[in-house]
Formats: sequence, structure tokens, C-alpha cells
Amino acid sequence: MGIGRRRGSVFKYNHMRTFLIFLLLLELSLLASAAGPGGSDLPPCPSSPNCVSSRDPDPARRVDPIPFRGTPEEAREALEAVVRSLPRSKVIASSGDLVRAEFRSQLGFVDDVEFRIDGAAGMIHVRSASRKGYWDLGVNRRRVVAIRETFGNVMEKGSGGGPENR
Repeated sequence: MGIGRRRGSVFKYNHMRTFLIFLLLLELSLLASAAGPGGSDLPPCPSSPNCVSSRDPDPARRVDPIPFRGTPEEAREALEAVVRSLPRSKVIASSGDLVRAEFRSQLGFVDDVEFRIDGAAGMIHVRSASRKGYWDLGVNRRRVVAIRETFGNVMEKGSGGGPENR
């Protein structure tokens, strides 16, 4: 009788372990697919109007990607400099083709901005979203436009030329 109980316990333990491993693998595959192929895509915007993205199919949320010439490393360095030059900004992570930043409003609201550098296309894709709330009163769109303009000026100065070099 004692042996039967142990076998039942071992049987339950093995099934539980298999089930937990399955859940872990499922979660990892969902995270990988949400990040896109190679983990290089931007997360989608939520249904709220406080997000813009160069990858969003909805014209109301879509912004143009930021073009660049030169190497992806030069683009990342220039982008970091632009972000740091803006008020209440902080670069959170930067490596490879990714730059993540936070922007804080004067009232303390935080917006998350993510940039993905596509070296082959010479484009920087961007997503800017409010962390909390529903409306952003166009702040994220205006920020991306300002970053695009400032980035263009910085890259133009860095290449030592005028518009023909961009």
C-alpha cells in the first residue's frame, strides 16, 4: 500500500513537471513571436490614442520612420545624442539595433520610446507610447517629429555636408 502511494506521487510529480515545462516553453515562444522575427520588431500600439509607431498600419497612429545614411552605429550614437538633448529624457537601453528611452512630462507622466535601427534599409523605426492614461494630446507624435528633425540636422552636420549627403 505504501509503494502504491509513492508510485502515484511520482506519477503526479512527473506529470506536473512536464506540464510546467510545457507552460514555460509556451511562454517563451509567445514572447519570441511578440518580438517579431529575430526579436527586431516594435510592439504594437494599444487601442488607445496615446501611441504612435512607424510600424502601425492605422494611419491615425502611423508616423514615418527616421531615415539615415552612414552606419547603424553612427545612427545609434546620433540618436542617443538627440534623445539626451531633449528635456526630461533618459536613455534606458542601447545596444545593437535597439535604443529605449523614457520621457517624463512636467506632471510626472512617463512615455516609453523604442527605436529599432534597420541598417539594410537605412531607416530607424520608432514607437512612442504613454505608459499610463488614455489621451496624450498629440505629445508622442510631436516628439517623434521633433526627434526626426533634430536627428536629420545632427546627421547632416556629422556627414559634413548639405541635403545632397542625406
